[in-house]
Amino acid sequence: MSDMHRITHDPASMGGKACIRGLRVTVSMVLGMLATGHSRDEILKAYPYLEAEDIDAALSYAAWRLEEHEEPLVMS
Repeated sequence: MSDMHRITHDPASMGGKACIRGLRVTVSMVLGMLATGHSRDEILKAYPYLEAEDIDAALSYAAWRLEEHEEPLVMS
């Protein structure tokens, strides 16, 4: 996870949420855009100050966070 240095937390910015390189762009915003079908190119065009590596870092951070928390599966 060499790109994790791109993820920052600042209690004075965006409520302390995980952000990209101290910008007012949260990891969850990037993930939400990917989840709703936006391509990497669309995200980079909408936010020209982001870099492709920022998207990779957001995905790596999300995967790491999920490893840290276990949720029981509910079978219906």
